[in-house]
Amino acid sequence: MAQHDNTERFIEVGAEDLPLHCPTPEMIAWNSHPRVFLDVVDTGEALCPYCGTTFKLKAGTVVHGH
Repeated sequence: MAQHDNTERFIEVGAEDLPLHCPTPEMIAWNSHPRVFLDVVDTGEALCPYCGTTFKLKAGTVVHGH
């Protein structure tokens, strides 16, 4: 995942970014709000309840279980 400004409101993620949480370590202000884990696997996207950023799985992403 590339570094993201915390003002970005749409970020595509891949299997390598799972489990997904916001803010991500790549965000410039990585401590801008409490860490919240987001489930993008079931619906393909998730909305952060703190900052409103939408995370979407990249097309063709294959998610493997443990």
